[in-house]
Amino acid sequence: MDILAAQLGGLLKSHGLMLATAESCTGGGVAQAVTAVAGSSAWFERGFVTYSNVSKQQMLGVEPATLAQHGAVSEAVVREMVAGALRNSKAEVALAVSGIAGPEGGTPDKPVGTVWFAWGTKYGVTHVQHLQVGGDRAEVRARSVRIALQGTIDLLNQRTEIA
Repeated sequence: MDILAAQLGGLLKSHGLMLATAESCTGGGVAQAVTAVAGSSAWFERGFVTYSNVSKQQMLGVEPATLAQHGAVSEAVVREMVAGALRNSKAEVALAVSGIAGPEGGTPDKPVGTVWFAWGTKYGVTHVQHLQVGGDRAEVRARSVRIALQGTIDLLNQRTEIA
């Protein structure tokens, strides 16, 4: 994870970009990983840990209707989370993650390990991914942090319009 966070930091710094994170099931794990990198203050602007639905609404502007219609673990919610992270920060790049880490909380439609990710930029580039992440609670959370970091690296490598 340290290697991914350092690689991400190098990309952000080389392009003069700042990152914001909006996390639910990872509980600040992405922010922890990036701030473990020395010098991350040059490229990490802020992290939002929005574990409850109320915090998603208050801190990121996720609409109550979106939460009611789709649930916190959904494409619609992570899209609003990443948009809110960009709107409520000075970052040019943001990521969002919301999922069910377990061991409880899963349903037939959204079993434990269901995780939604979104990545966006202030230029409107947004990518969303849904994965079924295996493992126990700690593994789901750790794997989700790695996926979020790698997805941000991939976004920066693929999108020259944000650099």
